Order: sequence, then C-alpha cells, then structure tokens
Amino acid sequence: MLFPRIRDLREDKDKKQVELAKYLNIDQSTYSDYECGNVNVPIEQLIKIADFYHVSLDYLVGRDNVKSRK
Repeated sequence: MLFPRIRDLREDKDKKQVELAKYLNIDQSTYSDYECGNVNVPIEQLIKIADFYHVSLDYLVGRDNVKSRK
C-alpha cells in the first residue's frame, strides 16, 4: 500500500520525483525505487515524506485511509 500512496501523493501535488529526492537528500533513482517498491523506505524518510505532504504515517503505510494528521 505504501508505494502507490507516495506516488499518488506526489502526482496529486504535481511534484516531480526529482523534487522529492532533493527534499529527502537522495538520488532521484533512489526515490524512484521507493515508489516502485524495489527498496524499503527507511523510517526517517517515511517521516519526512509524511511531513512534506502533511499526512500521517498510518496513512502512508495503509493503516488508515484518512490523510490528515490528528
């Protein structure tokens, strides 16, 4: 559930992978691997992604369908 969510959030905000990669201080290819599910996303990066989109970690990982943090 994580991989489609981070891609969908990015596309919904009209962001490019390179923008997120720069924000996360990683290569674009690494970010692409996150979205494709080729590598596990470190928890530190998940937190940054959740903060960037103002969503909960539970939403990112599919434990909750409500985007907003409480």
